[in-house]
Amino acid sequence: MIPAKFGEKPTVLIVDDTPDNLTILADLLKILYRVKAARDGAKALQIAASDDKPDLILLDVMMPGMSGFEVCRQLKAQPETRDIPVIFLTTLGAAEDELRGLELGAVDYITKPINPPTVLLRVDNHLKLKAASDFLRDQNGFLEREVARRTQEVVAIQDVTIQALASLAETRDNETGNHIRRTQFYVQLLAEQVKEHPRFAAELDSYTRNLLFKSAPLHDIGKIGIPDSILLKPGRLTAEEFEVMKTHTTLGRDALQRAEDGLGIEVPFLRLAKEIAYSHQEKWDGSGYPEGKAGEDIPLSARLMAVADVYDALTSQRVYKPGMPHEDAVALISEQRGRHFDPDLVDAFLAIQEEFAAIARRYTDAAPPPLQPESARAQNASA
Repeated sequence: MIPAKFGEKPTVLIVDDTPDNLTILADLLKILYRVKAARDGAKALQIAASDDKPDLILLDVMMPGMSGFEVCRQLKAQPETRDIPVIFLTTLGAAEDELRGLELGAVDYITKPINPPTVLLRVDNHLKLKAASDFLRDQNGFLEREVARRTQEVVAIQDVTIQALASLAETRDNETGNHIRRTQFYVQLLAEQVKEHPRFAAELDSYTRNLLFKSAPLHDIGKIGIPDSILLKPGRLTAEEFEVMKTHTTLGRDALQRAEDGLGIEVPFLRLAKEIAYSHQEKWDGSGYPEGKAGEDIPLSARLMAVADVYDALTSQRVYKPGMPHEDAVALISEQRGRHFDPDLVDAFLAIQEEFAAIARRYTDAAPPPLQPESARAQNASA
């Protein structure tokens, strides 16, 4: 027999209102087991719920007050006692009584007067089954906790890696990590606002909204591949230089695709990250880049990011422009409804514009860089 408690004899609780029955059973079992006794159902429930729980209960059916059936029902109703096997002791012979006990959760019946070898064999068998069940439950619990811990570690590493990569791209562009945080929360806020909209609900379940929040910081990862002479140029970009700057969308998507190919599996958050990196400069009317996609051909993730990124670009001070007041940025985005931006997303943005402003204040840049000459501002602001 596998002991239920390492280093100890299993504990058997005998519940019977007849003292002679308690004595006979206790004398039979005490050589092999720790024995506890109760003469009524209330005491049995108290012992079963204690810190030193029995490993098995021998329970008389016919007792004054609370019957064995009721005791069994209450034991099986409580999480802390439902896994203790119950064997009924009874003189009842009707099949319906046996069925009732089994339906309540008992594992077996022993009829009175007892047959000692039968009692010992059945107690031993059910204690073995319980020990095996406890072992599997403990192993499953350990495995579940270990899987949860490992999953938490993987998620944490993933989040740190995303932030590190995004920060690397942003710091090359003379921006701070606050741009990452602001656009991340803008996208989350906007997605929450439209999650029940008929056009967007099917794509914005809670799982996808969480993935959007994770992947948003990678929208400008492709800037890592833009030469410093262009990325950090204080003056106006030439037409050729602007074409190079525009490739940051393709560079970002391709870098993420290579990372996913190296893993050998499809990663859901990288799918969204690729969409955002590649298409966040597309415009609703088809005048954006890199492909000139229009309307709903532009992935929803990229349309959300377009609103978030432009709002942040307008209200943040960069080396080539001052920050625009919130009211002016809102007016400009409203003017671009149906041109640069998805009309329904602009309507959602207008409804929660004050929350955008609150995020901007919460993650403000403490030390903005010096401004560039006016001549460089207009073109670079749209890159």
